[in-house]
Amino acid sequence: MNLLVIDSQGGGIGRQVVAAAKERFPAVEVTAVGTNSAATAAMMKAGADHAATGENAVVVGCRRADVIVGPIGIVIADAMYGEITPRMAVAVGQSGAKRLLIPVNHCDNIVVGAANITLGRLVEQAMEQIGKILQQGLCSL
Repeated sequence: MNLLVIDSQGGGIGRQVVAAAKERFPAVEVTAVGTNSAATAAMMKAGADHAATGENAVVVGCRRADVIVGPIGIVIADAMYGEITPRMAVAVGQSGAKRLLIPVNHCDNIVVGAANITLGRLVEQAMEQIGKILQQGLCSL
């Protein structure tokens, strides 16, 4: 399985996702793409197998991914204080990958009905979904 983790700003969400994925599924190939170098660096330090930065890296990564994980803003053009370009949002939305979107209420995007759950628990729920995808045989290690 090729797991693509996309994050922006300081990469805090992506860092937690990468660390949890590498701990729980060590054989999964984790590619981290940050919209900026700080986000990419944070995810690399967390143990990503590969990393890149910027719009084209998101577009290419989305073509190669089996599963994409990131904050919900990765599918909203101009989200995350403008770091998500329209081309990035389209690439995530049109990808054939499974998308696990973490419902964080940031940057004027409010997910109505999303429970007030800690980021740590949201990351754990994302790992549970990755485990289900692996068990269902939709992606292999």
